Amino acid sequence: MSAIVFYITLPFIYLFSLLPFPVLYAISDLICFVLYDCLGYRKAVVFQNLRNAFPEKSEKEISKIARAFYHNLCDFMVETFKILTISKKGIIKRCKFNPGAYALFEKYAAAGKSVIMVMGHVGNWEWAGHPFSLLCRHKLVVIYHPLTNKHFDHLMFRMRSRFGTLMIPMKTSFREMLARRKELTCNVFISDQTPQPENAYWTTFLNQDTPIFKGTEVIAKKLDQPVIYACVKKVKRGYYEMFAELLVENPASTSENEISELHTRRLEKDIIAMPESWLWSHRRWKYKRPTNM
Repeated sequence: MSAIVFYITLPFIYLFSLLPFPVLYAISDLICFVLYDCLGYRKAVVFQNLRNAFPEKSEKEISKIARAFYHNLCDFMVETFKILTISKKGIIKRCKFNPGAYALFEKYAAAGKSVIMVMGHVGNWEWAGHPFSLLCRHKLVVIYHPLTNKHFDHLMFRMRSRFGTLMIPMKTSFREMLARRKELTCNVFISDQTPQPENAYWTTFLNQDTPIFKGTEVIAKKLDQPVIYACVKKVKRGYYEMFAELLVENPASTSENEISELHTRRLEKDIIAMPESWLWSHRRWKYKRPTNM
């Protein structure tokens, strides 16, 4: 997309963001109908992923999960654009911090200890950082992959950092975290990305051979910061709640791949419990385990 087209489109994106939630969800329903029933957007990928992950489920059950996933995906899309204009009060109301999760982060903040938070693409992960930045004492640092389109990358950067979250690109993440090691930070990793197979830790995830990004474990061990697993669960349409639990207190003392295995198993548990909330359109299993591993 050219710069001219982007800046012509930008005012309409903001106007869209200003629409009230009932209107946004009516649009979401229309988008879902077009994507699922008319265009069949990535349906082959979604259905294959679901069949592989849940071989015990009937085709009727798979179809039900798939349709619920598309509804959640379309809601996620309109909710993401809402970040441009939603108020502080609005985002805190709609994406609540579970009291236990808040107490966990507050415990480490009171001790002056930075933490590492690991998440997956469950619920509305784009909303999750904003109440954290507004309510918690840790400086939220999110590791991300810049988008290819520099104009939309800038827009997403503005949305994600609007309430104080610090965004740092993956390629400079460790250097940035080392530079901030004396600050009170919460470094966030999304664990269900797709790493290159030769540099990954391979395990079984949702009944399939799966490469796991090693960076979370490597950095956690080097910084020796507690690792916390977090999940954003949908309460009802337009409302979420963020939960968190400690996975590892002292990463430096763990065995090889222990942290990777722990957060993978914890994410798997949440996906099984609420399968419609995960990002099934993602080509998570496009690589095969190398024969020498």
